[in-house]
Amino acid sequence: MLSDEELITEIRSGSQAAMEMLVKRHYAMIFSYIYRKIGNHHTAYDLTQEVFIKMMQSLPSYQSHGKFEHWLLKIAVNHCLDYYRSKQYRNSHVQAELDETIPDAHSNVWDLFQLHDQQEQAKQAVLALPEHQRDAIILNYYHGLKIREIADVTGANESTIKSRIRSGISRLKKMLLGEEESSDEQAERKQG
Repeated sequence: MLSDEELITEIRSGSQAAMEMLVKRHYAMIFSYIYRKIGNHHTAYDLTQEVFIKMMQSLPSYQSHGKFEHWLLKIAVNHCLDYYRSKQYRNSHVQAELDETIPDAHSNVWDLFQLHDQQEQAKQAVLALPEHQRDAIILNYYHGLKIREIADVTGANESTIKSRIRSGISRLKKMLLGEEESSDEQAERKQG
């Protein structure tokens, strides 16, 4: 199997097959990041397509100074920021659609409703986090990026990322467990 760098070399030589292979290799990761960030399946699909268009347009200037995957995630992070700033987002902010739960043979209906409710609560809690905390948590917990890698992708320093993750987890616990926020935590949240 060709590495990302080898595929990029072939793409620069005009290989359509190499482009398709590169997109297929990273599509699920980018879609899942955007879906977790945005919370809407259809919007995430559209934004994912746009990220890969930006990737194709930016490939001629790509420098292989790190992992291609991190470079691509950086494009996705910035594209999501652009989306939140867009008129499209402001004019048509839609509630997140429900996750689809596929029952297995051993589940009863009550268990499925309870599981779905818990998943929906967790999803809404993550979506309710401030954007910078949401990014850090999604990249760390859902995509397995290390603090240093998240700092590189988001352009923040490592101590800031650690703080965002710690604060985000604290806020998630409070939201999911129904605890009240202290005045110190409210002040910290307002500061960023």
